[in-house]
Amino acid sequence: MRIATWNVNSITARLPRLLAWLESSGTDVLCVQETKTTAEGFPAPELRELGYESAVNATGRWNGVALISRVGLDDVVLGLPGGPEYEGVEEPRAISGTCGGVRLWSVYVPNGREVAHDHYTYKLAWFEALKAAVAEDAAVPRPFAVLGDYNVAPTDEDVYDPAVFEGLTHVTPAERAALAALREAGLSDVVPRPLKYDRPYTYWDYRQLAFPKNRGMRIDLVYGNEPFATAVKDSYVDREERKGKGASDHAPVVVDLSV
Repeated sequence: MRIATWNVNSITARLPRLLAWLESSGTDVLCVQETKTTAEGFPAPELRELGYESAVNATGRWNGVALISRVGLDDVVLGLPGGPEYEGVEEPRAISGTCGGVRLWSVYVPNGREVAHDHYTYKLAWFEALKAAVAEDAAVPRPFAVLGDYNVAPTDEDVYDPAVFEGLTHVTPAERAALAALREAGLSDVVPRPLKYDRPYTYWDYRQLAFPKNRGMRIDLVYGNEPFATAVKDSYVDREERKGKGASDHAPVVVDLSV
């Protein structure tokens, strides 16, 4: 089974590329983040024409997550159970389902904005709720993974220059401690291989020629339980999909499983 995660940064803007990528990549299940659409505006008919079922948790212009599968899509849960609200709203940042016997979550962790911002506090609270919510699935003896845009680089090796990010979100000790706590729930980081250069970055800013200069970050992560991790045959960042006009600022992360 081939599973991938991709922050598409607007599924409407990226739809032609997404459909072409699904056809060419042989992906069985895709976890999507930042759909930037309503559930009614989600392109389920176009995906159905390619043989994919879909489930979406989206309410409008910002955020939004989805699962797209051609190997079944059952037991779908929208949202993060016990998750915090931001400014009185439960944002659409999580969706889970079972695809081909593998339990998967697609998550879009809050950005955090700035360390002193309320959104940063919200981000840390969201991580705490995520750890509690996935603990049961992580302990079940079937493949299980939480995939998505975590908005945290796990180590200094996961950013092109740690000095550039000093004092900023995505690299703070508290955020990295939240990732460590998630691993303590029974999950491990499935680190992909890069298709170019020596580090598997997954995100490059649109500004200042960040992509051609490879000034990136690894913030799109795959955290799997032991049955999932031991089934991994290969994992890589499809950097080619970050190229060209109309690309997302994230690249897909692909995982091949022997299930």
